[in-house]
Amino acid sequence: MADKLGKLNQTKLAVDREAFDKLEPAIHTKARLAIVSVLAANESLSFTELRDGLRLTDGNLAAHLRALEQAGLVRLRKIGNPNKPTTAVSLSAAGRSAFARYLEGLEHIVKRYR
Repeated sequence: MADKLGKLNQTKLAVDREAFDKLEPAIHTKARLAIVSVLAANESLSFTELRDGLRLTDGNLAAHLRALEQAGLVRLRKIGNPNKPTTAVSLSAAGRSAFARYLEGLEHIVKRYR
C-alpha cells in the first residue's frame, strides 16, 4: 500500500479528491443511499412502499427523509384523503443531479483503484 501511495503524484491526488468531493454527504449513509437509489428508479413512491421495501422503521425512514428534504434532495407531498393522507416521496431535480454526481464519483473511484 505504501508503495502505491508513494507513486501517486499531486495531479492524480487532486483528481481523486474531486471524485471524493462528489460523494454527497446527505446521500452517503446506507439508508439514504438506498432511499435515493430506489427513488431514482421510480417517479414517486409512498412512505409505506419505501418503509416496507427497504425494511426501515417509520421513525428511521422519517428521520432520513427529513434530512434528505432539508438538503433539497427529495420532495414530500401529502396526497389522497385529507383525513388520512398518503405521503408521496420523489427525488427533486437537485436530488437527481446530486445522485448522478454521486454515481460519477463512485465510478471514478472504483475504476481508479481496481
